[in-house]
Amino acid sequence: MSKDRAAVARSDDGADAFPAFEEIAGAIETGWLILCDHASNALPARYGDLGLPASEFERHIAYDIGAEAVTRRLARETGAPAVMSRFSRLLIDPNRGRDDPTLLMRLSDGAVVPGNAHADAKEKQRRIDSYYEPYHQAINSAIERAIAAGHPPALISIHSFTPLWRGTRRPWEIGFLWDKDPRLAEPFIEMFRRDPLLTVGDNEPYTGQLIGDCMYRHGTLRGLAHVLVELRQDLIAEEPGQAEWAGRIADALSALAGRQGLNEIRHYGSATKASGGEE
Repeated sequence: MSKDRAAVARSDDGADAFPAFEEIAGAIETGWLILCDHASNALPARYGDLGLPASEFERHIAYDIGAEAVTRRLARETGAPAVMSRFSRLLIDPNRGRDDPTLLMRLSDGAVVPGNAHADAKEKQRRIDSYYEPYHQAINSAIERAIAAGHPPALISIHSFTPLWRGTRRPWEIGFLWDKDPRLAEPFIEMFRRDPLLTVGDNEPYTGQLIGDCMYRHGTLRGLAHVLVELRQDLIAEEPGQAEWAGRIADALSALAGRQGLNEIRHYGSATKASGGEE
């Protein structure tokens, strides 16, 4: 990629141009591709506010708070390319399989989503075609370019999680989600657990063994090393925390760069659980 770009999706009636994804230019030779599935809380104009008050779009149900800023900083610090979604997960969730019941949420953490309540199969397909698939096609294209250049990329997916879930405070500052491929998750966990002040999740606060999610589609099925990084939202809601955690992850990537086998295509088997969850 010679420059950053955003793809514009149009609905089948030709209206409402809207960017489905954004690519951040970077060097394929770094061996990394950074992803952010829930970067934005934006909606195309045709969907208005989905019947929700503005306050709901500031919550985790609409996007991963702080994840976009961490992704941008991480791409800048590592020089690696990145792909980010530009639509709210309330429109359609790009980190779900196409047959997942939570792909199009009608109820999310206590919030009823009126604009999704009566979405039929045709409307669901419209959102898949206009937003979900263009994002995944952009990831696939970035992977194909890297492989063609002789640099199969390791995938780093940046997410964030709410500090409180159903009345329980979560203890982790950071978690690493993975399935069968240990090449990134295990060294990441080992490095971050060296800090005695951190509580580091291993497939916490969610499992990485989810059939059909983004890492399954682009990592597991393709045999690429991958890990989903979960950061607690209160730690990255503001600029100082975003800079700190992007720096920590960048330092870990620098230590792992060029590690034997990391940028090889290997198959470890498929995920074992159905998709779903809040992440």
